[in-house]
Amino acid sequence: MTAEAVSLEQVYQRFGTLEAVRGIDLTIGRGEFFGLLGPNGAGKTTTIHMICGLIDPTRGRISIAGDAGRPLSPATKRRLGLVPQDFAFYPSLTARDNLAFFGRIFGLTGNHLVSRIDAVLGVAQLRDRDCEPVTGFSSGMKRRLNIAIALLHQPDILVLDEPTVGVDAQSRSAILETLQQLNRSGTTLIYSTHYMEEAERLCSRLAIMDHGRVIALDSPRELVRSLAAGLIEVQLGATAGPEFLTRLGHLGAVRVTDASGTVITVRAAQPEAVLAELISLVHASGLPIRGLRLLDANLEAVFLTLTGRKLRD
Repeated sequence: MTAEAVSLEQVYQRFGTLEAVRGIDLTIGRGEFFGLLGPNGAGKTTTIHMICGLIDPTRGRISIAGDAGRPLSPATKRRLGLVPQDFAFYPSLTARDNLAFFGRIFGLTGNHLVSRIDAVLGVAQLRDRDCEPVTGFSSGMKRRLNIAIALLHQPDILVLDEPTVGVDAQSRSAILETLQQLNRSGTTLIYSTHYMEEAERLCSRLAIMDHGRVIALDSPRELVRSLAAGLIEVQLGATAGPEFLTRLGHLGAVRVTDASGTVITVRAAQPEAVLAELISLVHASGLPIRGLRLLDANLEAVFLTLTGRKLRD
């Protein structure tokens, strides 16, 4: 059996004139907790839809556990579980009735269906509310029911698209703990998010996407080490012109990080050592300083380094 859970080779997706995904190459190993990180519109959901067979790539090859056939075969579909960004159940039904309905769609019947419903209700921490209409559930409970439905047929690859959007901190923590337990049990997880802290907590590797492309791929720790160290952010009272930015170039890599041209970052090997010269150059250019700080070395800083903007911009 192949060690690869999912493989994408030069995958493109075009909708009319919009090229939503532009030549992605990815290999996701069996048992991996793999993250797709990026802002809204980066191409994460389109990539997930192609992996799960909801849409075919315009160009390129996708294989699931070695099967590159399109449309997906029934056997390959059974390997996949999808937790969509939107709620995918009937709100007027109870949690148990929703699970029974979707379980039958998956081909589960009899005692096996009953045992699987009980199992996933436990995983989703919904056993004490299983006979209540879902319409009265909190957002967090609805998100957990979404996950429970995707787990009914015991997929070995679980794909999740923004599964914690709109939930409170307690529900978010419960969902993340559930996903970590699933991964420890051997399930491959492909996790799309724009929450940096989730990606750092959960994922063994990350693909950072922007404008339909993968712009970085590594473990969170290595991405932070190689791309986020030594960042200085300067907030100016006026727009930084090209001549001024050129003068800063010998200090390190310089980026303008907002549309007004008043916020810049400098990435230096020894940021503390160049602070005084940076301040002197700003004052010599007649630009007022509104703020100056060393950025924490984290995934937010990684994204700023790669794109010149913050993740949620």
